[in-house]
Amino acid sequence: MILKLPEIPDSEQTPLIKGLLSIIEQLADQNQKLKEEVSILKDDIRVLKGEKKRPKFKASKLDQKTNDETKKKSKKKQRANKKELTIHVEAIIKPDNIPQGSRFKGYQDFTVQDLVIKPKNTRYRLERWLTPEGKILTGTLPDSLEHRHYGPNIVTYLLYQHHHCQVTQPLLLEQLREWGIIISSGQLDRLLTTNKERFHKEKDDLLEVGLAQSSYVTVDDSGARHKGKNGYVTHIGNDFFAWFSSTAKKSRANFLSLLQGKKTVYFLCEDAFEYMLTRKLPALQIEKLKALTELEYSDEDSWQELLESIDITSIHHVRSATEGALMGALLKDNNLDHLAIISDGAGQFNILQHGLCWVHAERLIHTMIPLNEKHREDIKTVRGKIWELYKGLKQYKLSPEKQEAKRLSEQFDNIFSQKTSYEILNQCLRRLAKLKEKLLLVLKRPDVPLHTNGSESDIRDYVKKRKVSGGTRSDLGQKCRDTFISLKKTCRKLNISFWEYLSDRHNEQKMPLLSEIVKIRLTSLNTATGL
Repeated sequence: MILKLPEIPDSEQTPLIKGLLSIIEQLADQNQKLKEEVSILKDDIRVLKGEKKRPKFKASKLDQKTNDETKKKSKKKQRANKKELTIHVEAIIKPDNIPQGSRFKGYQDFTVQDLVIKPKNTRYRLERWLTPEGKILTGTLPDSLEHRHYGPNIVTYLLYQHHHCQVTQPLLLEQLREWGIIISSGQLDRLLTTNKERFHKEKDDLLEVGLAQSSYVTVDDSGARHKGKNGYVTHIGNDFFAWFSSTAKKSRANFLSLLQGKKTVYFLCEDAFEYMLTRKLPALQIEKLKALTELEYSDEDSWQELLESIDITSIHHVRSATEGALMGALLKDNNLDHLAIISDGAGQFNILQHGLCWVHAERLIHTMIPLNEKHREDIKTVRGKIWELYKGLKQYKLSPEKQEAKRLSEQFDNIFSQKTSYEILNQCLRRLAKLKEKLLLVLKRPDVPLHTNGSESDIRDYVKKRKVSGGTRSDLGQKCRDTFISLKKTCRKLNISFWEYLSDRHNEQKMPLLSEIVKIRLTSLNTATGL
């Protein structure tokens, strides 16, 4: 039943009548929403009874379907040709029973690729000499051994298999023993986790360079178990680098700490106080912080003690003050005013110039279950308009013009202010309309992406890892997991073989640091685009 109100002339609409009409409209919307929720609950009950199940939704094709059809598909990287193979062994095979008088007509080549997997044990006999002064001189081992009893090729292989191919330690142990390598489970674990400081430093440098040189990053988080407890991993990156860090919890303060990189610092300054004000920290509390003579605090314990000493103890006030101090330190040391952060809408990422992912926004409508044919048509119509807008935004990125930005902004308003017969859809549209500035950040910053597909793809390895081996058991193992997946993903973005990277780091070490390569490429991009 559709509620119809009588026509009331404008001259008779007193403030009281307008207020009553507004209340009636709100009650009508609420009534419609309740009816729709009842229908959804009935569907769930039917599922519990073993009847028709709730439909599974495929991934949205928002990004692929809005590509320019006339645009040629990018060519995939061609595989190496067999003619370019390096030949290690050449064998000449003569035919059997060659008749007398036959003439040699050259060769017919047949190339076979194979692997040689066998142990190679080397005994280093270090000569010892006694000098006339009575000192003993001893030969030194090659630097690549790092005083291990296992060569660099085994270490490279283990890291590649464990972090790139998701092979668990028990399987690696079994494999090595079958190949004739004498090794214990403890030795295997040490080869995977100890003496990796140079890799950890290279990973930390990636974040510092990436944030300083990039105009934007995309972010995401996912579950990452550690010591049998649920934890989280946060991804920060773009087309040139990827950086991961696992923590026990996720919050805006945690994200601000991660952005600081190697060391977390709390710093009180105007940027910090301005942030606290936007987070509704009372003016009295801000004045207490401004009156302090010491401005920088280097650890969480000293910061918490400070807040308690000036009677800032409520959860909301502590959170606002902490986030403000972290933001102050971030802006002081890193100068990140220019940085745009694109996320799926999670609250902990809502800092600096925050943009939202259109794929996640459209997914709210894509996954709605229509209750009748009219609802189905409304959803289809709205999605079609959103796809049209999204295509316009993609074209705007290629050729930004002020007039086109105005048109796209008006198109956004028309889409998200419309009213359909499906009340839950209407509420979703109103919710997205409030996020206009974040969804249309691209109109001010054409350099930023419209989605977080890169982060979604990068963080998928953690989902695989979680399914294969559950989680890490030691803090060192957790740190290595974050480090090597960061390095692996960065190598892939830079078109560098992860195997060659690991082999270089354990042998010649001639390859430049990944952070240096990222810096060169980002600088080149910024110069070309005028950023």
